[in-house]
Amino acid sequence: MILYPAIDLKDGQCVRLVRGDMAQATVFNTDPAAQARAFASQGFGWIHVVDLNGAFTGTSVNAAAVESVLRAVNLNIQLGGGIRTLANIESWLAKGISRVVLGTVALRDPDLVKAACKRWPGKIAVGIDARGGRVAVQGWAEATDVAVLDLAKRFEDSGVACIIYTDIDRDGVLEGVNVDSTAALANAVRIPVIASGGVAGIDDIRRLKQANANIAGVIAGRAIYDGRLDPAEALALLAA
Repeated sequence: MILYPAIDLKDGQCVRLVRGDMAQATVFNTDPAAQARAFASQGFGWIHVVDLNGAFTGTSVNAAAVESVLRAVNLNIQLGGGIRTLANIESWLAKGISRVVLGTVALRDPDLVKAACKRWPGKIAVGIDARGGRVAVQGWAEATDVAVLDLAKRFEDSGVACIIYTDIDRDGVLEGVNVDSTAALANAVRIPVIASGGVAGIDDIRRLKQANANIAGVIAGRAIYDGRLDPAEALALLAA
């Protein structure tokens, strides 16, 4: 299981939101490249980057900040937010992004996702963000009636590298990962699942590891920035 520290970008700065609310943004670092270097020094192999502005507008807004992260570290970078065309995907992969996360377009144009998987094997992830078991898109601002599992099943055997499952109601509030829902999804599909939303400390990492499910990773943000989750302890637990 891989631990992905998160860099969420709003107006060029590293922030954390509360349940996806752009009005409730806490700035943790004004220099995304410096934050990336800090994560590199702590021993992480991947960084999960989200262009929050891009997720709302449907196009890359924080490209300069993302590119600064790419220049700063020699780590695998997973990027989502506002990437909705094959040209966008190709551009970011050419710049050195290791994996592109497709969220809104996965619901609205699943054929594009499948085409991308064929063109760039192992480079495409699907982001499924949910409230109450139903998918939300457009930077979580738009609710749908689509069930999480129904959307996930559309991509079975399509070559998707992983599904990033976020429980929006827990994101940024340090209330603990929704292990039960994450494990249920992971056990219902053959695609590896990455848990996101609510990590509060080492117990969440331990519970996910012990869930006996196809859980390939976990994304942590505020808990790392606040010092509630010690990177060395978490990485050691996952390596054990």
